[in-house]
Amino acid sequence: MSEQAVFSIVVPVYQNELNLNHSIPTLLQLGQRLPGYELDLVFVDDGSTDLSYNILLKWQEAHTEQITVVKLTRNFGQNPAIREGLKVVRGDCVGIISADMQDPPEIFLEMIERWERGAKLVVAERESREERTFGSFVSNMYWRMVSRYAIPGLPKGGFDYCLFDRQIRDDLVNLAEKNSPIFPLVFWLGYDHAVIPYRRRIRTNGKSQWTLSKKIKITVDTFISFTYLPVRFVTILGLIASILSVLYAMVVFIRWLGWGIAVPGWATIVMLISMFGGMILFSLGIVGEYLWRILDEARCRPGAVVDSIRRGRH
Repeated sequence: MSEQAVFSIVVPVYQNELNLNHSIPTLLQLGQRLPGYELDLVFVDDGSTDLSYNILLKWQEAHTEQITVVKLTRNFGQNPAIREGLKVVRGDCVGIISADMQDPPEIFLEMIERWERGAKLVVAERESREERTFGSFVSNMYWRMVSRYAIPGLPKGGFDYCLFDRQIRDDLVNLAEKNSPIFPLVFWLGYDHAVIPYRRRIRTNGKSQWTLSKKIKITVDTFISFTYLPVRFVTILGLIASILSVLYAMVVFIRWLGWGIAVPGWATIVMLISMFGGMILFSLGIVGEYLWRILDEARCRPGAVVDSIRRGRH
């Protein structure tokens, strides 16, 4: 058994055929810059339909001692893919990075230094971005909302690039929450952490699979998983509607009592019915989101299904 500490990196892969032949050797070079560590790279193919899996197998056959490839049966999403990768890592510390290399891998060197000094969690906070897109704006808004309303103290720039201790890895594997986004969950655990700001690079190859619909889904999942804000909003909305209804009824009654003015006509009634009907449906939608997640957890289905694992010869 090796006396060296093991540094594992989990890389979720989905439609990344244009990036992998650059990102894999870049990550392998980290091993040369960490002489006191054994590098353990775990790539999780999240149901890619391009050549990503074939490229992963090629590199795994050439570097069997360092690379493990996990293949999922279909596309389950980034969070389930990362969770399956965490189940097979061997590291004393574990890093997570995207396959597109927009996050500079060399920051892992500084992360390990912080971990060696006692930080159980080291996050790379996106201080700025080279690209300026609508998607970037949405991501920034998401993280600011999560930091303010869901998980106080979370870096406002957000993170999906981090390193953490084996103890945190064990906690994440043992948590059975399928719908909780993993990066807010890592921070929610409450371990001592360090923050390293960095500038995210512009994408040079391929197209981001992080679509607007996925961003909306993760926003809903985060607020339902980490805060009572949606349900509290429904309560406040109902209270405001009740107060307005009583005030309106009082106005109508006073006008009728004092001046004999009849109740306003159908236009006002239609407006009120439409307004309250919309509020009711919106409230039911929020409650339905909670009920769906309760059902999903109660069925105890796995977050992802693993087709095969190609492990290195350690």
